[in-house]
Amino acid sequence: MNNEEVEKEVQSRGLTAPRVTLQDVDAAAVLKQFHRFESTTVTVCCLTLANGFCVVGESAAASPENFDEELGRKIAEDRAKDKLWMLLGFRLRDELHAAVVRGEDQQRNADGRTQSEGGQS
Repeated sequence: MNNEEVEKEVQSRGLTAPRVTLQDVDAAAVLKQFHRFESTTVTVCCLTLANGFCVVGESAAASPENFDEELGRKIAEDRAKDKLWMLLGFRLRDELHAAVVRGEDQQRNADGRTQSEGGQS
């Protein structure tokens, strides 16, 4: 399944919890640059995020006769976006975890004990 098919499947199943979407991935990169190394089939895509962090994807044709620059760029960009999915997923999970931790902190009693420490709400 490609990313669009996965998104349609998620929506059709009514899965509405926070998640990284294709739109999130597309919006995260503020700059997209490509480089092809001279005399090779190696193409690199560098996605620069708003905070300046860069994610790189690469492609290479084993046979020079099969090299197509446009296809090489597409593959390199898709591979960079795959890495970006992971980073955005980590960031979202970290934010969800932080919200849980903050919620536990708000459940502390006046004496500073949490429910798990024997306090009661």
